[in-house]
Amino acid sequence: MSRIWSFSKIAILSLALSFLAVGHVLAQEEEEEEEEGPLERPTLQVGALTSDFTFDGILSELVWADADSIENLITIEPEEGGEPEGRTIVKVLANATEIVVGVYCEDKNPAGLVSFSKARDAELEEEDHVVLVFDTFMDGRSGYVFAVNPSGARFDGLVIEQGEDVNSDWDAIWEAKTTRNNGGWYAEIRIPIKSLAFQKDLTTWGFNVQRRVQRLQETSRWSSPNLDYELFQTSRAGILEELPAFELGVGMSIRPSLVGSIGRPQCPTCFPGETQPGVGTEYDGDFSLDITQRLGPNLLSALTVNTDFAETEVDVRQINLSRFPLFFPEKRTFFLEGSDIFEFGRGLDEETLLPFFSRRIGLIGVGEDDLSEIPINVGGKINGRVGNTNIGALAVNTRKVDSLNLGDVDEDLRVNVPTTTMGALRLSQNVLEESSVGVLATFGDQLGRKSSPGSSFPSWSAGADFTYQTSSFAGDKNFLVGAWALFNDREDLEGDKSAWGFRIDYPNDLFDVNLSSIRIGDGFAPSLGFVPRNDVHIWLFTAEFNPRPSWPWLRQMFNELAVTLWNDRSNTDWQSYAVTVKPIDWQLESGEQIHFGIEPEGDRPPEIFEVASGVDIPAGSYEWVRYVAGARTAEKRKIVAEILWEFGDFYSGDLTTIEGRVALKPSALFTLEFSAERNTGSVLALPEDVEEAPPEDLIPTDFTEELYGVRLLLNISPDLQISSLTQYDTESRELGSNNRLRWTFDPLGEIFIVYNHNMVRNDENRWRLISNQLPVKIQYAWRF
Repeated sequence: MSRIWSFSKIAILSLALSFLAVGHVLAQEEEEEEEEGPLERPTLQVGALTSDFTFDGILSELVWADADSIENLITIEPEEGGEPEGRTIVKVLANATEIVVGVYCEDKNPAGLVSFSKARDAELEEEDHVVLVFDTFMDGRSGYVFAVNPSGARFDGLVIEQGEDVNSDWDAIWEAKTTRNNGGWYAEIRIPIKSLAFQKDLTTWGFNVQRRVQRLQETSRWSSPNLDYELFQTSRAGILEELPAFELGVGMSIRPSLVGSIGRPQCPTCFPGETQPGVGTEYDGDFSLDITQRLGPNLLSALTVNTDFAETEVDVRQINLSRFPLFFPEKRTFFLEGSDIFEFGRGLDEETLLPFFSRRIGLIGVGEDDLSEIPINVGGKINGRVGNTNIGALAVNTRKVDSLNLGDVDEDLRVNVPTTTMGALRLSQNVLEESSVGVLATFGDQLGRKSSPGSSFPSWSAGADFTYQTSSFAGDKNFLVGAWALFNDREDLEGDKSAWGFRIDYPNDLFDVNLSSIRIGDGFAPSLGFVPRNDVHIWLFTAEFNPRPSWPWLRQMFNELAVTLWNDRSNTDWQSYAVTVKPIDWQLESGEQIHFGIEPEGDRPPEIFEVASGVDIPAGSYEWVRYVAGARTAEKRKIVAEILWEFGDFYSGDLTTIEGRVALKPSALFTLEFSAERNTGSVLALPEDVEEAPPEDLIPTDFTEELYGVRLLLNISPDLQISSLTQYDTESRELGSNNRLRWTFDPLGEIFIVYNHNMVRNDENRWRLISNQLPVKIQYAWRF
């Protein structure tokens, strides 16, 4: 533990030096304390969308000329409160069934527009783009996000964590068209009202706009152009006025899907790399159905039958050198709709615990990186808001699977998966201006385990949380305090089946400080949750000082001290710790970034664990120090390069990690990206087939773990893309390729053609086919 405090001193010294480096800037700033009245939110009146409107991305119709407009935005970068180099004009039209937003982005150098993407859900943060945020419930906590770049690439998402982040995996039905001229670029964005949930009888919505000019590193915003506020904090949004009375019709959407596939599947009872004798090419076809029905404008019910996720992109592989499971995010459409409502507890994530993790439904395996799919028979869902109450309910029934192999080449672990029903219920109440209180309950288990031996009641978990949040702390700062508690029960669990925690957070631009405490009992392991480790008390402290000195070459400095301490539940002894000290993490004015950090770590594994294939580290107490250095070129460039170098001690030896990425973006049509990670280490490991040995009998053992990836994106148009992701890692020795064609032939209809090819390299260095498959999925939604 003495190392923690010594490196904390280094961190404090680093932060002090940073304070001195920008002292001449801070000394010139006058702190003015004045009483703040009610938040003044700018307003924009919605114009009438007439029948002669043409959706073409040009904004040439007379109805645009007559509409109220936002005449310009205000910069938050490079200067807070400044005037952008080019004007941004925004207008909104609406009728009973849709909303159309028109945007004109003036640019004095249109040839310098940074726009490489056309694909749906492309990451647009590093390109020129415009972002729209709608708060359709006027609750200041939720919202919808839509973004578009000059090439017509579309991005959509849900506001989560009450404005601190966005769930980008959510998709809606909407359209965007863009055009360019010598003065800049135009965008028209059309959103059917049936794609949104909203509070009944509201004539005003929260609304905000933000624009990014990438070559200038310039960001400008309409409402609350303040560096301390995120765009997605809808409590700080402006107001859309004079909305019409919206018509939802029957409020029903029926979307059937047809899936046909041809391929040579992996044997469900074989070890990886083995194929089933006598099984050749198989042909298959299936039908699935998704029905949604609005229960009023602000509640949505959904039914899914024989659900298929053939179009879902594969997980990106990761190298795991720890003794804890990897985390992979949810990507399945049915579970993403309304997923923001199911969030619970501030400060909880995949490194601590997630009380409800929907990947536990329909997927099963030993670890998150080794999952088998369990077919879904039927699922139902309700999500939305009634007044100030947020409601989310989910129930899914999965199919029986006999003798499913959950093992690897060293162990034959097979289970019978019964037909089972699982689900979750989430209720939260908006209180005060930006705060909330709520409950969460989950039930069911993929293996059919009950709450107690002989009981007919399924395993369960339940808890409550409260978050006090304000964006007016000390006048205009963000501040929150949250607390939560959970309990669970299952027949195979014993001991303390509870978990609780709290978080104090001051998330602002110059200073970002937070403290969290999370206590997890030894019997806390909810069937529908993600808990990397239990029987632990976790303490997390992070302090960031992020000044913006007025130096012509430096945009911002990010100085960080982060300490995570895993204690036993009585806090008498530590299990693990990790400290991060970043004296250098600089974003240059050009957009390039460099960083250097020091990372003292410690771990006390209670039993043997395999750090790499055939390399077993014995139980014991280990402490070491690692160093991290990295650099990245600006994403605005046509060739982007990124490198990360980690080196230093590691358990009883040493480890060097080199990660690299190169992306070639010659135009908006084509992107090619190469990535690689190489880990080379040497540790004192147990001899083969020995479970315990004195230190003098441990053997110096070298290991190498490598991961390679190639991603190709061919963006023929915003509605037609071809993507390919090929990955190989030396741990599994598997080469996998996922290739997808996505054609949105109509806003309501899509075709997916997916080709998956997987091979393994055996001990004789010969490639052998694991499986290949060519599914084709066609889906179309009828709205009534």
